[in-house]
Amino acid sequence: MKKTILLAGVLLTALLVRGQSISPQLLDELRQSYKETPAEKALRNAVGGNDLRKLALNQDNLGKIDTEFTYRVTSKGITDQKQSGRCWLFTGLNVMRAHAIREHKLDEFTFSQAYLFFYDQLEKSNLFLQSVIDTRRLPMDDKQVEFLFKNPVSDGGTFTGVADLISKYGLVPSDVMPETFTTNSTARFSGLLKLKLREFGLELREMRGPDQQLMRRKEEMLHTVYKMLVMTMGVPPEQFVWKGEDFTPQTFAAKYGKPSLLTDYVMLMNDPSREYYKVYEIDLDRHVYEGHNWLYINLPVEDIKQMAIASLKDSTAMYFSCDVGKELNSERGLLDLNNYNYGDIFGISFGMDKRQRVLSFASGSSHAMTLVAVNLTEGKPDRWMVENSWGEKSGWKGHLIMTDRWFDEYMFRLVVERRYVPENVQRMLTQKPVRLPAWDPMFLPEE
Repeated sequence: MKKTILLAGVLLTALLVRGQSISPQLLDELRQSYKETPAEKALRNAVGGNDLRKLALNQDNLGKIDTEFTYRVTSKGITDQKQSGRCWLFTGLNVMRAHAIREHKLDEFTFSQAYLFFYDQLEKSNLFLQSVIDTRRLPMDDKQVEFLFKNPVSDGGTFTGVADLISKYGLVPSDVMPETFTTNSTARFSGLLKLKLREFGLELREMRGPDQQLMRRKEEMLHTVYKMLVMTMGVPPEQFVWKGEDFTPQTFAAKYGKPSLLTDYVMLMNDPSREYYKVYEIDLDRHVYEGHNWLYINLPVEDIKQMAIASLKDSTAMYFSCDVGKELNSERGLLDLNNYNYGDIFGISFGMDKRQRVLSFASGSSHAMTLVAVNLTEGKPDRWMVENSWGEKSGWKGHLIMTDRWFDEYMFRLVVERRYVPENVQRMLTQKPVRLPAWDPMFLPEE
């Protein structure tokens, strides 16, 4: 009787294993399914010993890139974010820079990224500490508290942060507050700042007493953060002389910045995994505590293109973000769906569409750049160009050129001045936004 029960148990286990895990029988079938021919073995040797990107390179797509565009915004000089995640800041300032160069007939010119990054890190530190105070009665395993301590501060961001920081702190030229080793290479300092902020955050959660006492302690903590920033990035100027004229950061921003862009812009998103013609707001996705959460309208890509074209026709550059690593030929500076044939190597296809890639976390916005050009053929776009912030030797003279089909698949965000946005789209901003959590992976800051 016991042997019968034992045998039945073994058979049942075998059936379960066959359905739930890789059993010996299934493993044998997998081994038998691969039939290696001499050609297959040669391909395996090549694949195993080489960079897949080089093997998958589509030689038929290596013709000369057309670098002429119907509409192109004039700019001078290419910036370089070096080893930092500040693409959002470089892009936002490059949009401002294109305007300043055109309006004031400047030679090669840049705003100081280091200046705004100093205050970005100070403001994000305050946002974290104040949010810890605000949530101190929630348990440590609460999703919001967990998010805060996992992400106390970062060097990534969005255009909304650029707008809030400039509105509060103004602008200075790069030669007034130049880059330092830390601003160019943020990882080491960022790790130390996160470590200290987490320590401070735990202390604030454990404190007892009136709110005023917590606020005073938080301010003392910010003194420590400020010192760390000064030691690594320098002292931000409050007054300076540039081209023989006296300025404060605020008066410089008023003269050389573009105030309308800071207050009169619309952020657009193409996310086919969510309902179109709806407004979404990302909780805690801001750089300044009293600032603005990231608010955007989700639209079909064709609607977004029309606004982008209208802006470029008027010589106005835009903040643009995308999944830059997909199908990028970095040597040529070309983003094209035909750059690589990875499926041919394995004899398979990669068939997900944009919606499926977003839903399965296979794609999302990863990098911000400045949209500066479009080419139209019979009134329709066939290629676009962005000014990047990876240095002038990267891509095509510091730029990336993308096909319109690539734009469809991997463009996610665009910031457009309101004057280029149709009235029916502007009216959507009167909707009550759908509020999304800060930890939604689609809405992580660009780096």
